[in-house]
Amino acid sequence: MTKKRQVLLITAESEDSRRVRHRRIIRFPQLTMPLLAAYTPEHWEVTHIDEIVQKVRFDLSYDVVGITANTPAAPHAYELAAAFRARGAKVVIGGPHATLMPDEVRLHADAVVVGEGERVWPQLLADAEAGCLQPIYRSCQLPDLKNMPAPRWDLIKGRVYGKGVTIATRGCPFGCEYCTIPQMYQRRMRYRPIEDIIEHMKRMPGRALIFWDDNIGANKAYAKELFRAIAPFKRWWTSQATADVALDDEFMELAAQSGCKALFLGLETISQQSLNAANKAHNHVDRYREVIRRFHYYGIAVQAGTVFGFDHDDKSIFRTTVEFYREVGLDSATISVLIPFPNTPLFQRLDAEGRILTRDWSKYNGKKDVVYQPALMSPEELLMGMEWAARQFYSVPSILERMWKSRTGLWWNIVRNAGYHLALRNYGRVGWNPETGEF
Repeated sequence: MTKKRQVLLITAESEDSRRVRHRRIIRFPQLTMPLLAAYTPEHWEVTHIDEIVQKVRFDLSYDVVGITANTPAAPHAYELAAAFRARGAKVVIGGPHATLMPDEVRLHADAVVVGEGERVWPQLLADAEAGCLQPIYRSCQLPDLKNMPAPRWDLIKGRVYGKGVTIATRGCPFGCEYCTIPQMYQRRMRYRPIEDIIEHMKRMPGRALIFWDDNIGANKAYAKELFRAIAPFKRWWTSQATADVALDDEFMELAAQSGCKALFLGLETISQQSLNAANKAHNHVDRYREVIRRFHYYGIAVQAGTVFGFDHDDKSIFRTTVEFYREVGLDSATISVLIPFPNTPLFQRLDAEGRILTRDWSKYNGKKDVVYQPALMSPEELLMGMEWAARQFYSVPSILERMWKSRTGLWWNIVRNAGYHLALRNYGRVGWNPETGEF
């Protein structure tokens, strides 16, 4: 029997991300590498390491090492690449940062995958076997989502639940100034045949289901058909959408009946001026209160993407945001400072204005560093204000107040909030309110 070739797939995370996310009680696994593993030819044996829950081992031999990394994890990915290349492995780097900065990444790897990797991965491995790896692999066509193989759920380790990850759609029709999705998916929506999703759900582990879609409600007619089809499975599921789905009663009712427990909404800010300037005018701040009320009416929790540091943000934005979120009973929020990811329109604008402070990608984390000059405050005030707002939002009194007003999925919603509360303890600084100077 011919010995199988060995490929290691690493979902890389920066040190700060590993430290914080490891403490969270609810941690959803990433889909990229389990899905890429499903496209790997059978004569290759796949090992997967998710750095949130596993440590990379250097004492085993691999023919190829594939690494996916976002921008703040890029320097760490380069260190991993150097260590494995020194041991004789061929290293391939892909993911968001490789798509944004392929010329930089190729200096640290034997090959770079730009954009989506499904179409090029089998050919890349064949080239590795033949000893003729190309420096850059870029699919000439966007992958068709029809007949997509099931992700290798067996490669997902260290998760109490939530191994059932998949996608129904890919892409987002919007072009927000700060977002990397347009670079990844070229603003073209694609949809999987619903019958394919159903076949996978019949074999999917566990009861929880995560749709790693960027905007599952982009095509509401498709989404409603999907919800009707998955309802008989009685799974609990979550995904991402835009806030406007709340105004479609049929969408909300079908989502709730099909098992939707929470949706991530990119609310971003309670400043309409900031939304308009960021090319996200499809969000309407004056509707946020009604959006959250309607989600709760249908028993669906809201996790809001929240960003501080837009050009219209002054020192009062931290207080007013926390007050508003507590008033409306927002279930949870991911809170960060604005990140101008390289080669996005936001980065290009700030760079042209001389406001980019560093190109140390490890600092592009949105949590511990500010990498540009804000318009109406100092970088230190922005960082301290964000940390103050996060701690205020996830304080025990705030959690109790918001859960009392939400009354949605309390048995897991309280656990999620407790996880964020505990994770914030990993930060050494406690933050302060730039508006008042108070801690």
